[in-house]
Amino acid sequence: MRLFLAALLLLAAPAAPAAHAEPTGAERAMMQTVTQEHDRHIALLERMVNQNSGSLNLAGVRAVGDMARAELEPLGFEVRWVDMTETGRAGHLVATHAGRGRNILLIGHLDTVFEPESPFQRFERTGSRATGPGIGDDKGGVVVIIAALRAMQAAGTLKDASITVVLTGDEERIGAPAAIARRDLVEAGRVAAFALEFENLAVEDEQDFGTIARRSSNNWTLRTSGRTGHSSGVFNDTLGYGAIYEMARILDGFRRELPEPNLTYNVGVIAGGTPAAIDAEGFSVTASGKTNIVASTAIARGDLRTLTAEQDARIRAGMQTIVDAHLPRTEAELVFGEGGYPPMAPTEGNRALLARLNAVNRDLGLPEMAEYDPARRGAADSGFVAADVDTLGGLGVAGGNAHADGEWIDLDSLVRQSQRAAVLISRLSLGGD
Repeated sequence: MRLFLAALLLLAAPAAPAAHAEPTGAERAMMQTVTQEHDRHIALLERMVNQNSGSLNLAGVRAVGDMARAELEPLGFEVRWVDMTETGRAGHLVATHAGRGRNILLIGHLDTVFEPESPFQRFERTGSRATGPGIGDDKGGVVVIIAALRAMQAAGTLKDASITVVLTGDEERIGAPAAIARRDLVEAGRVAAFALEFENLAVEDEQDFGTIARRSSNNWTLRTSGRTGHSSGVFNDTLGYGAIYEMARILDGFRRELPEPNLTYNVGVIAGGTPAAIDAEGFSVTASGKTNIVASTAIARGDLRTLTAEQDARIRAGMQTIVDAHLPRTEAELVFGEGGYPPMAPTEGNRALLARLNAVNRDLGLPEMAEYDPARRGAADSGFVAADVDTLGGLGVAGGNAHADGEWIDLDSLVRQSQRAAVLISRLSLGGD
């Protein structure tokens, strides 16, 4: 009986707290360097934000790349510019630091969604809050990378580290073909031991979260056609149902038959009539018709977001099955676009990376980070490497209003994110806990 009661007491006892270790001397030096250089990092961020680098502003993207080059070369990185004019974009900055440790891939991007014609163009600061185009997505993340690497150099942990930095110039609007546009990033992922992506930090209710998964982002275009004629004959054996009814059937089939966790398939634009058309970019539709004419054509365009490659393939097949069950006297064609973003699926390797980051958090006296719901995150370049290497995302700054006027960040988050990154990169590279 005593043994039984003892066992019950053990089961009822609270779990022991995770192990905590004091930061090493080098880690304390990294933390101190980040704090001391905070004003420097804010000034660098301001310069980057004030240089417009919309994805289609090729010269502007290259200019921000030059700013990053000026920071990385003095740290001992070999920096090269990968020209991407063949894809319609500026290019990518790739920087390598040779070392004996395991290779760590750091991912960010130079471009923003704000082109030169946008009225939102300047960095503005009020206390610890700053606004500006791309300030969080992803110029803040680029500055976190630079601040962390500077701290590592000051502490001596960069000397033997093997690090590759890839800053793409078209993350917001990827060039075509995607196989060329992401060639260098994919190659870097295949030789890395770990990949860390520096998009915005996920924060809710003042709690930081870790990103171990992101959903894909791909486009689809649906065209339906039918026999046209006087509306008095609609539904009969001669005219059938027309293109708009066929379109409505398919889209409602998607809505009713396909839902499952971590899946969305938005319809962004639609038109139907006699005739209907869509522009070459796939953004603008036109249509004309009369109430007494059965529609000959309908067009819809949308996106598909999935969490795993298996889910993506299965849902595409399900969409096609729905498309193929035509109403009488109608036809339909579903085409998936090229150049989308693959998913960053949740894996045990990614979870292990978050556990490593939480060990850093404990040792630095920072709160631990739970997994963030991938349905609440957008796609990112980390999806292109996640199939080949354990990946952790969302290591950039905290903020909000991404992709909108008034995009902002908490400047204080530059400190904790750079400290976290410096210690994590150092430990991963040299094999420490």
